Amino acid sequence: MKLIFEKSQAGRRAGTVPSYDLPRAEVPEELRRGDPPRLPELAEPEIIRHFTALADRTFGVDTGFYPLGSCTMKHNPRVNERVVALPGFRDLHPLQEEDGAQGALELMWRLQEILAEVCGLHAVSLQPAAGSQGELTGLMLMRAYFADRGEAERRKFVITADTAHGTNPASVTMAGFELKKVETDARGNLDLNDLRAKVNEETAGLMLTNPSTLGLFDEHIEEVAEIFHGAGALLYYDGANLNAVCGISRPGDMGFDIVHINLHKTFSQPHGGGGPGGGPVAVRDILEPFLPAPTVMRDEEEFRLDYNRPKSIGKVRGYTGPFGVFVRSYAFIRSYGPELRRMSEVAVLNANYMLSRLKGTYDLPFERLCMHEFVLSARNLKRDHGVNALDVAKRLMDYSFHPPTIYFPLIVPEALMIEPTETEPKETLDAFCDAMEKIAEVKAAKRAIVKYGFDQHPDLRGERAEGETVEAQKGA
Repeated sequence: MKLIFEKSQAGRRAGTVPSYDLPRAEVPEELRRGDPPRLPELAEPEIIRHFTALADRTFGVDTGFYPLGSCTMKHNPRVNERVVALPGFRDLHPLQEEDGAQGALELMWRLQEILAEVCGLHAVSLQPAAGSQGELTGLMLMRAYFADRGEAERRKFVITADTAHGTNPASVTMAGFELKKVETDARGNLDLNDLRAKVNEETAGLMLTNPSTLGLFDEHIEEVAEIFHGAGALLYYDGANLNAVCGISRPGDMGFDIVHINLHKTFSQPHGGGGPGGGPVAVRDILEPFLPAPTVMRDEEEFRLDYNRPKSIGKVRGYTGPFGVFVRSYAFIRSYGPELRRMSEVAVLNANYMLSRLKGTYDLPFERLCMHEFVLSARNLKRDHGVNALDVAKRLMDYSFHPPTIYFPLIVPEALMIEPTETEPKETLDAFCDAMEKIAEVKAAKRAIVKYGFDQHPDLRGERAEGETVEAQKGA
């Protein structure tokens, strides 16, 4: 495909700049260009064709399977886009007076109540604009809580798992805490012995994803909570993997005090390409006074913004949060209604189905049922055939699949982290598994049957890299 500058032909213009009855602006001499800007010149049909061709090359959930582990990418129902485009939502100004924004405030209040129930906690702030900002907000709440108790100087450390998302240690440092990591045991849980050795009166809290980035639910979560609460510390729940347990188990019931929820992952957003996102934070009652202001309150049948919060950590984002995200997520949740848990049940079922198909072809680091995602390892292929996780990921693109997350979590060598979500049908899951199996078989076959030559053996046709010879392959 040619670049738009390569298609350019001098004098071919798709349009002209409108002429306005205004005085000509004078650009100061020192700010004037020496030469006119280099801009492509094309006829309008060629411009349309160029950008249409670019759009056709873009990969997304609407064009194919997107199995990214730990970054839930699932179908965003079009009804959500219709709802968010309703004039009363679309055209509402963020500074609209409260009496003229009752519908929007009611939606936000109801979303807060739903998220509090889903998390098993008492209060919610919708302000944070993403999961990473939700993490930072949660840790700021933790710091404010200990400062209010006169323990700010003593509570120095926050503990994370060695499987934690990379944003966790970054958020810990930004919030002014020091980081300690705890190891994973042979079952894929937090190592309780390592944990007990690191938790003391200087510990502020734990940051944990449950299920973890390994796709495993911690079998000792209640004991973990007792260890931290026994030391007067708090538990923070990274909600990136909430899609596995929503409506089935609740972080608050597990013992967590602070939770951030990725609305753009669990509750449907078109978040590819960096946005939009939403990272509301839910907290236990002891932390409610410190939530960002304002919060949405209900007084009888009136809804209002409450700014009178003397212990609040203040605003973490302009206005009251990413409102369009709230509308989409609220519509998504209401579409499920009381059956919201089926979202998680199907996501877990899909992941375990794929795991059962692939665990014989790729190494399985932990022999357990998974939750909504699972981690395989290509270390067997690398050991036996010199093929690594990156090779598998790149080859998947030839089968028209977006690659899964690779080389994460860091504790698994040659990691392949796969999340099918609940929105993919069995046929898609089977096609992906077929491709994964085919890749492994062909890579393994290369060394075993190169004597046939690439052109003669049907399984190896098209596998040779550009410029590679059969003789060179035989020599390898």
